[in-house]
Amino acid sequence: MPAALRFASVTAVALDDFEAALIPTGETDIFVRRAGSGPPLLLLHGFPQTHLMWRDVAPRLASRYTVVCADLRGYGQSGCPASTPDHAPYAKRAMAADMVAAMARLGFDRSGSRWPATTVAAASPTGSRSTIRGASTGSRCSTCSRPQKRGRGPTRASPSPSGPGLAQPAPLPERLLAAVPDAVIDDALGGWGSPAGVFNDGVRAAYVAALRDPDRLHAICEEYRAAATLDRAHDEADQARGRRITCPLLALWSAQGPLGTWYEAAGDR
Repeated sequence: MPAALRFASVTAVALDDFEAALIPTGETDIFVRRAGSGPPLLLLHGFPQTHLMWRDVAPRLASRYTVVCADLRGYGQSGCPASTPDHAPYAKRAMAADMVAAMARLGFDRSGSRWPATTVAAASPTGSRSTIRGASTGSRCSTCSRPQKRGRGPTRASPSPSGPGLAQPAPLPERLLAAVPDAVIDDALGGWGSPAGVFNDGVRAAYVAALRDPDRLHAICEEYRAAATLDRAHDEADQARGRRITCPLLALWSAQGPLGTWYEAAGDR
C-alpha cells in the first residue's frame, strides 16, 4: 500500500491475514482490508454488516484477485461525516465516490476493475463500461429504491430495522435501534437467510458494538433517508435520460431469505 495511508491499529475479528488501513477519501476515512494478487476485486456490505461479512469468502478469492474488503462510510471502522438536511453525505453517490477514491489510493485506476455494487457502477462519472469490468450485488438491492410488494415487508409506518423503517425522521429510528441493538442483530443474522450458527460470537459482538455507537446509528439511518429521497430522485433522473449500467451485472440473493418477497422484481411491474 502507499506509505501515505494510515494503518489501523485495531484488532480484527476475522481476516487477520489481510492488510488493514484507513484511507482518506476527502470527506471521510474508509477502513479497508486487503490481500491477494491479480485483478482488483472490491467487496462491499449491507446493513447491518461490515467488511466482516466477507470473512469466509475473501480468503478464497484472494488466490485469484487482489481483494479489498471495505466498510462503507458510517459503518464498521470507517468515518461518519456530518450529515445535512437533504441527507446528501449519505446518498449512494457519495458512498460510491468513497470507494472510487479508496481504490485509487490503493493504486488501482478505475479501468479494468471489478466493483461489486451497482451504485459504484451508476455513479461512475466517465461511464460504467470504461470504469468497471463487472458488477454484482448479493442480497442488497438499492436501499428503498424498489417498490415493495403490497402487504409484504416493512412499511413507512413500521419500526422494522430495515428499509423505510429506518428512513423515518430522526430521532425515532435511532432511538429504536439504540434500545435493542442485540435484538436487531440477532433478527438479522438469524432471520434474513443464513443459519444463525454461521456467525461466531466475535462477529456478532462487532455488529452489536456498531449499533451502540450514536454516530453510527445516525449515519446508518441517514443512508436510508437519503435512499428514500435523493437516491430515488437520482434513479428517476437516470431513467428519464435513458442512462443505464452498461457493464455486466449479476444480482443474487438467498433462497431462504426474505428479500425476494419484500420487493418487486422488474418483471412484476
